[in-house]
Amino acid sequence: MPWFDLPLDQLREYRTDTAEPPELDRWWQLRLDEARALAQAPALTRYEADVYAPVEVYDTKFSGAGGDRIRAWYVRPAGADGRTPVVVKFIGYGGGRGLPAEHALLPALGYALFVMDTRGQGGRWTTGATADYQGDPAAGPENARVMTRGIARPEGYYYTRLFTDAVLAVEAASQLTAAPRVAVSGASQGGGLALAAAALVPQVVAVCHADVPFLCDIQRGITLAPEAPYTEVPEFLAHNVDLIPAALDTLRYVDCALLARRITARCLLSVGLMDTICPPSTVFAAYNEITAGKDLSVHPFTGHDVPTAHVERQLRHLREVLR
Repeated sequence: MPWFDLPLDQLREYRTDTAEPPELDRWWQLRLDEARALAQAPALTRYEADVYAPVEVYDTKFSGAGGDRIRAWYVRPAGADGRTPVVVKFIGYGGGRGLPAEHALLPALGYALFVMDTRGQGGRWTTGATADYQGDPAAGPENARVMTRGIARPEGYYYTRLFTDAVLAVEAASQLTAAPRVAVSGASQGGGLALAAAALVPQVVAVCHADVPFLCDIQRGITLAPEAPYTEVPEFLAHNVDLIPAALDTLRYVDCALLARRITARCLLSVGLMDTICPPSTVFAAYNEITAGKDLSVHPFTGHDVPTAHVERQLRHLREVLR
């Protein structure tokens, strides 16, 4: 794929032109307060001790949006205590938490890891275990397209629920580990969730790693990206023309380029200049709004991928900030 977005010098100066909704902080505070009022304590069940020892793996349930019980993996390295640094990991579009073996690197290096399952996903490239509509006894993970689920109203939008889950995952991880501040990490949709959590509970998040993040400058993304998931929105609005104003308004409430202004964590982001899923300008739109300490890995010949060299850079960043 050739370079198709703005030149790099313009990307470094690019700012979103999407207007922030009025009283966005108050709106989100109401959503989070509603979820916290329904929350129950996390529940942990030891998982495959004979397989993963000396690392401890727990199949975990915590409360997310609407009090729904969200699945997670909580993985403790051998000898973990209250000083063990903690990372909360979020998953990319279509995937779920998978199996603990898919998340072995950080615990092997001495980090406690909390991997949030993604409600109503987990049917594509790695498995999930959490339904979106939990009142249905048959509900479970899905091979779902969710970009337009509930898009007519921000209070009922799918990503409002998912961002709420992400915040409560951070709080659950902090509670389980007694860590006052944690790191958040993810790629694509997971990167967007990391940015959202860092913005919505800045007092808890010390480090934010967001690789090729999705859900940034969304109104540009849906008009520029030639590949899904952004394309789900114009495909829907091409026929549901009466919903266009409401849908565009809803997207403003979960736009990480707008939420990023609230981040206080030390940030490390990455962008691929040949990324046709999350166009480079949408990533720069979020990065350029962050006023905290930050850095960005720019990969000129990379698409929607994270080079291994960047993973090592993240590991160095975690050690510098968390330890």
